[in-house]
Amino acid sequence: MSIPHPRVVFKRAAVAMALAVCAGAPARAHVSEGGLVLLLPTDIYIAAGVAVVAATVALLALLPARAVAALFRPRRLRPGRGSRARRMVTNWAAFAVLAALVWSGLAGPRDPLANLLPLVVWTVWWIMLVALQGLAGDLWSRIDPWRGPVAVARRLSGPPPLRLPARLGHAPAIAILLCFVGFLLADPAPTDPARLAVIVALYWLSSFAALVLFGARWRYRGEAVGVLMRSYGRLGVMRHGRVGLTGWQLAAGRVPPAGLALFMLLMLGSGSFDGLNETFWWFARMGWNPLEFPGRSAVIGQTLAGLAVANLVLVAGFALAVRAGLWLAGGGRFRRAFRALAPSVLPIALGYHLAHYLTSFLVDGQYVLVALNDPLATGADLLGMGETYVTTGFFNTPASVRMIWLSQAGAVVLGHVLAVLLAHAIALRELRDPRRAALSQAPLAAMMVLYTLFSLWLLASPRGI
Repeated sequence: MSIPHPRVVFKRAAVAMALAVCAGAPARAHVSEGGLVLLLPTDIYIAAGVAVVAATVALLALLPARAVAALFRPRRLRPGRGSRARRMVTNWAAFAVLAALVWSGLAGPRDPLANLLPLVVWTVWWIMLVALQGLAGDLWSRIDPWRGPVAVARRLSGPPPLRLPARLGHAPAIAILLCFVGFLLADPAPTDPARLAVIVALYWLSSFAALVLFGARWRYRGEAVGVLMRSYGRLGVMRHGRVGLTGWQLAAGRVPPAGLALFMLLMLGSGSFDGLNETFWWFARMGWNPLEFPGRSAVIGQTLAGLAVANLVLVAGFALAVRAGLWLAGGGRFRRAFRALAPSVLPIALGYHLAHYLTSFLVDGQYVLVALNDPLATGADLLGMGETYVTTGFFNTPASVRMIWLSQAGAVVLGHVLAVLLAHAIALRELRDPRRAALSQAPLAAMMVLYTLFSLWLLASPRGI
């Protein structure tokens, strides 16, 4: 493949990153395992890293408290006429689609790239819908596949008969999230249609039973998919007829409970380990030659252990940065500061989600369309696409490759910039003193810079799977 001279790429990347930073604009499932991977050039991630450092220092040193507050002040639009009946229709439609997908997983083709279930779960939901939730706002409540059936069950059975113990907090959602990520990263065949169909059906049934038994408390503290989607949804620019900079809902929102704060940190830590788990560096730590790797079944224990350690390191580092910041600021309540600042990592998590899965989406999104055209591989032509072939030609031209690289680096950089802004806005809200707020954010900002450089290094590292 013809690639421009590194100096040319470097200069263009530096200019693009600088413009993105100065503009201050808002900015984590694998179907095709072993697919094409574009490695971010070292020149680009160095340029992006320099831009991150410069933007962080400038934002903390130059922006006055009023400017930060104004950035996250939403504007009121004409409120849309929401309809509970309309939402119930879309919830039931989502349930019907999910049921059809499960049936497709069991009765459809065995190829994960031809069966709609793995394509929809890992490409449409995990890549696209999560990204849209984080960018636009709450879409999940409109397509939640539990709300319709649960509403009918409650009418028939009455109020929830059991009370979820308050001492559990968000522990059920945290446990389910870690199990989900463990399945995604360590299971030998997470895209096998029949296997995935059984798991999706069991999760829906168990969550349905819990929602009927425990009511809304399970929805907000136990049902991990909903907790994850709502957490990302709070990043969105729109909510209840108001629109603002990404993260404005978190800047103005209440301090989350300790369990939800930990859940948000695990979203970032698990997403980062998803990238680290593919690198040659990680293969070397496990003692495997990537060219001789026998498959996931040989490293299940090591993958799960790595996932646990990665999350522990992130949580410990975040806690240390928060405590150091309070020391610099002259004191404060650590538990409240930890809870209040945890949502500030969500822009970084979303930025890495967009960057990490961009190339997968560009390819697997085409497979989704092909599968929709012929869902049961019977020769149907439901969309009138005819005989369509998936293309990866955009990986072979310098212009398109450069655009992909810049989009990946830009998503990570802008996610970091928004995280710094959001953390500073939260600190101002909690401490009500610009000087103390700035001092309290210095260690956390340093951690965010290092974490962003780490994310960019992940994009630039050779991968084995």
